[in-house]
Amino acid sequence: MRKQVESKIFVYHASQCDPKKCTGIRLGRWHLAKIIKDLRRVPRASVVLNPVSRTAFSNEDREKVEKHGLVALDCSWKQAEDVFRASKHGTQRALPYLLAANPINTYKPIKLSTAEAIAAALWIAGFQKDAETIMSIFKWGSAFITLNRELLDAYASCKNSTEVVQVQSEIMESQSRE
Repeated sequence: MRKQVESKIFVYHASQCDPKKCTGIRLGRWHLAKIIKDLRRVPRASVVLNPVSRTAFSNEDREKVEKHGLVALDCSWKQAEDVFRASKHGTQRALPYLLAANPINTYKPIKLSTAEAIAAALWIAGFQKDAETIMSIFKWGSAFITLNRELLDAYASCKNSTEVVQVQSEIMESQSRE
């Protein structure tokens, strides 16, 4: 049975990683995302997940994601800064603090795979079923949602970027006390 998502998902693929391990390419193969190889082809009105953005992704971005799509920038973490800085199209948003569950960066904060980033954004925007569908094609996919469920639900309950940043600060503060 072919899996589908309601959301329009795009992945800019910079061809900097091992295609066998690339979660973005896998999403494309499963027809869960459209692969883009040129940054200029990023839909102008879409929401672009960019960790160097000064604005946090929030439920407030839901309507734009619904109408224009969600874009993840898929590149090597070693060259990420250049790719992220070159991204000018769309509404740039950074994801809040989450832990990776992918085999390469397990339990590392913020170093999410492309699929994890897309699933996190979908969850926060209220598209939980789409997030689960995205993660269901990976052996470790359900672990990402389980590991971050409390955080994802907390961020999803926020109305806007400011609230997401406040919740993230509270989470970081409580973790530093532990």
